[in-house]
Amino acid sequence: MTDVNDRLVQLEIDVLAANNEVADENRVYFSSNGILALNLVSSPGSGKTTLLCKTIDDIKDEIKLAVIEGDQQTINDAERIRATGCKAIQINTGEGCHLDAQMVREAVEKLHPEQNSILFIENVGNLVCPAAFDLGEKCKVVVLSVTEGDDKPLKYPSMFAASRLMILNKIDLLPYVDFSVEKCLEYARRVNPDIQILQVSATKGDGMKAWIQWLKTEMVSDMLNEPY
Repeated sequence: MTDVNDRLVQLEIDVLAANNEVADENRVYFSSNGILALNLVSSPGSGKTTLLCKTIDDIKDEIKLAVIEGDQQTINDAERIRATGCKAIQINTGEGCHLDAQMVREAVEKLHPEQNSILFIENVGNLVCPAAFDLGEKCKVVVLSVTEGDDKPLKYPSMFAASRLMILNKIDLLPYVDFSVEKCLEYARRVNPDIQILQVSATKGDGMKAWIQWLKTEMVSDMLNEPY
């Protein structure tokens, strides 16, 4: 039994090492072309695609944008993104529960994001596996909705520890759900003391200005060649 466990551990190490090698190559490409690559992660139904559509509508006249959509099946989300006028490509992972660096590399080769742009990578809805897979992004942005449990940061600490920014979405629903914002923020900071937090309603527009400003600040840091 020990031998089997050792082989499984070695296999996991090998898979992550191979992924990280490609991720490093992606990172060099993004950095050298002024592409701010952001890995959006969450559980299913958090509102990532709605947030992206609203974001695109708000800034598409100012900033060049592109989107990689990850789902197990369907092209629904990519079609929603394209309806905004933004170019997008869909990756269907089938039984896979996350995107990996090679998938992103192949998608980028087809999508051709422009220089000095933002590339949003909407990962498969899952708060476990995507935490371990570097895609070459500048950072992970975890989206948590108030329709989920306020203890999600404690239940899935690896994802919140790996993310630079947490967007607490659907705050317009707070009067109708049993969700403690105070506890959720405390739990997130317990897992990751440095995590930045924004409270947003993508459907109503609350908090969107702060999110847009965060994106613009990150773009400026890219232009100044601050490290990924």
